Amino acid sequence: MTALWTLSLLLSASLLGCLAVTSPDGSPLPHNLPPSLGTNSSDGSLSVDLPMALRVFSMDYHHVQAPFEIVLWIMLASLAKLGFHWSGRVPAVVPESCVLIMVGLLVGGVIYGVRHSAPPTLSADAFFLFLLPPIVLDAGYFLPGRLFFENLGTILWYAVLGTLWNVLGIGLSLYGVCLLAQSSLGDVSLLHCLLFGSLIAAVDPVAVLSVFQEMQVNEQLHILVFGESLLNDAVTVVLYKLFESFLRLPSVSGLDVLLGGCRVVVVGIGGLCVGLFFGLLAALTSRFTSRAQVIAPLFVFLYSYLSYLTSEMLHLSGIMAIVTCAATMKQYVEANVSERSKTSIQYFLKMWSSVSETLIFTFLGVSTIQDIHMWSWPFVCSTLLLCLIWRATGVLLLTAFVNKLRRNAVTFRDQFIIAYGGLRGAICFSLVFLIDDFPKKRLFITTTIVVILFTVFVQGMTIKPLVELLYVKRKKRALPTLSEEIHSRLIDHLVAGIEDVVGYWGQHYWKDKFEQFNKKYLRRFLIRNDRQASSSILRVYQELERREQRGVEEEAPPIVDPRSQGRSLLPEEMESIRRILSRNLQNFNNKTPAYSRHTLHQDTSVDRTRKPLYRHQSLGERYSYNTITHFQTQLARLRLDQWIQKLLEKT
Repeated sequence: MTALWTLSLLLSASLLGCLAVTSPDGSPLPHNLPPSLGTNSSDGSLSVDLPMALRVFSMDYHHVQAPFEIVLWIMLASLAKLGFHWSGRVPAVVPESCVLIMVGLLVGGVIYGVRHSAPPTLSADAFFLFLLPPIVLDAGYFLPGRLFFENLGTILWYAVLGTLWNVLGIGLSLYGVCLLAQSSLGDVSLLHCLLFGSLIAAVDPVAVLSVFQEMQVNEQLHILVFGESLLNDAVTVVLYKLFESFLRLPSVSGLDVLLGGCRVVVVGIGGLCVGLFFGLLAALTSRFTSRAQVIAPLFVFLYSYLSYLTSEMLHLSGIMAIVTCAATMKQYVEANVSERSKTSIQYFLKMWSSVSETLIFTFLGVSTIQDIHMWSWPFVCSTLLLCLIWRATGVLLLTAFVNKLRRNAVTFRDQFIIAYGGLRGAICFSLVFLIDDFPKKRLFITTTIVVILFTVFVQGMTIKPLVELLYVKRKKRALPTLSEEIHSRLIDHLVAGIEDVVGYWGQHYWKDKFEQFNKKYLRRFLIRNDRQASSSILRVYQELERREQRGVEEEAPPIVDPRSQGRSLLPEEMESIRRILSRNLQNFNNKTPAYSRHTLHQDTSVDRTRKPLYRHQSLGERYSYNTITHFQTQLARLRLDQWIQKLLEKT
């Protein structure tokens, strides 16, 4: 542990020495010039003379300055992260993001003390074009699809309406504060307050993920917070650019506001379409990589990054594009590439996102040491208080409406964690530097830094004790068994059949229709013929085996013979699978009571006045509805029996 921190300090000293090899005006000093080179001309200009003798050793630092300093920064941040995980009980008390920011503050303070000038800052272009895409790509590629789409309505409710609630609430409230403090804040306009509200309402997925992954909260709470923070960024960036465009107009009319609303919709849907296009293109390309499996993982990164850059070029939502691209291509790419390629994709994505996350938090601390700070107690304290109040009220009001439509209601404890987990990070820090110069820009920068440090340190360090104090449900550490997966799919098919019978087009109905379309068209077109799975049970079993193997870190990745992918299963392999299925199903039946639709007791507490659901009917069909009710009931029972019989045959 001591050796790691000593090595980090040595790297910091090396980095300081590299940064010090500059002249007072910022231009590099010619340390690499040989002694025979100098200012020989009369006007003082540099003239090059031929060396008098061959030099055995020379140094040309400025030839490798940029990549050398980048490698040193990455090495310093990685060693700080490594030292954090070897620091005993510190990871159980302090989040990783807090330690990295403290390391950045220390390095920035040392650089400022040595050079007597501001340390290098993290530019907005470097953040949005190089550091943010790997993190969002990792989040989209490993997105739990089932949980995400089951809670998609709630996530969109929080991300879209919740973000608008926070932006307008914080912006208008801060404008009221500026009107009350005319002497010091009188030159801040309404549009500037709305612009600042749009960037300060950005919940950073980097900070949220780094904290919530350590707490291991339950799946529903994690997907709600993670999905809301992921889509919240797309909404806040769009609103930020919208208010920035309003500020550059001489006057804002009602037509401009209407066009701005249309622009928000176009930017979101456009990014979704761009990501869908590149995701399908990546899946189609991976179909033809059987003879060049080495470069198969490369297409995952290239097409994802290309979707992000294309969206940014077209002024669309790059975050929406890269998330959609990653979620679209995952199932098809993993079906086409080999096991070694899957392992390479997974580990490289995790490594790339971890390095980007480490650099972001380190540079947040380094960039805090600046000469451009401006302080205003009313503005800073009001911003902190308003961020907490408007997020809490927004979560409570939106959840009260959402719980009326959800089967699994969001509990008050989960609502408190969602409201308290609104951590700010590098996104609002990068956006605040993009604001056009005006007298109070330095005040906006200072307030943003204070909000980031408060949310990451205070809320990030206290949220874990609050989760334990409130007894929030934790995540199941055990992987699901094969019988659980099979019964889960059986219930999904059964509910979809019931929805189809009664004419209710719910999420299971549309999910079943998409699965049929996917199996009939997309998988046949995007997946190679020798990779088409003949049985869904075998596909589930293989996926569970891969999950279990990824969970055991000591075991090496499996080596799969590509020649055996297209062969049929041997009789002893089929018998082994039958034994596994029989044992798991027998264990499940021993623990779970069996149910039959003929022996179920009728629930007298159910309200019988509720009308049955049926499809939209014409006037003639609606007139004859009462005359064929008995016939439809018998037909529904017959179709249910047929559905159950087909499902039993499949399993």
